[in-house]
Amino acid sequence: MAEQLPETPEIEPLSRTQVLIAMGVTAIVLLLVSKLWIQFGSVVLLPLRWSGKAVLLGLGLGIGITLASSTVYYLWKEYRQSADYYLELVLKPLVIPDLLWLGLLPGLSEELLFRGVMLPAFGLNLEGLIFSSLCFGVLHLSTPRQWPYVVWATIVGMLLGVSAVLTGNLLVPIVAHISTNLISSALWKVNEHHRNSTTN
Repeated sequence: MAEQLPETPEIEPLSRTQVLIAMGVTAIVLLLVSKLWIQFGSVVLLPLRWSGKAVLLGLGLGIGITLASSTVYYLWKEYRQSADYYLELVLKPLVIPDLLWLGLLPGLSEELLFRGVMLPAFGLNLEGLIFSSLCFGVLHLSTPRQWPYVVWATIVGMLLGVSAVLTGNLLVPIVAHISTNLISSALWKVNEHHRNSTTN
């Protein structure tokens, strides 16, 4: 009887350095696209105004998204598998201080492009919200089997977009995005540590 070969992963596991470089390069590319779009596309950037109220709104939204994500994770099996695959790929190689970069880099660069530039460019209306949210969702597609993660990222993009339209302040989705990334990644690392300590 022939020995069955183990299933090869769709993407080879990444090292900590590779994940950090990928995050940095992606952030720079998104920032450049935003800058060029503003420069040559006659787009007015959604205002970014500092206020305590905006920070609190962003934190509240970020916590709400994290709680909703946890609920979806437990109720939707395909999303759970998709999220586990994605988080294992991105978070497992990182150490705790790296999570700050995981919060800041995507939170700033993705919000600047998708909510700060793309949303005003296509319209602060339902069509603009849908289009920018779909683009945001597709950005999170690492393999074709990751479609549930893309669906959830699109919904999150819609929530972030609605917060930008309703407040007229880019700071709200930025704070929400950063806090969601920080909280969810920290929880994942804590759970990973717990899993490892119980199996050893």
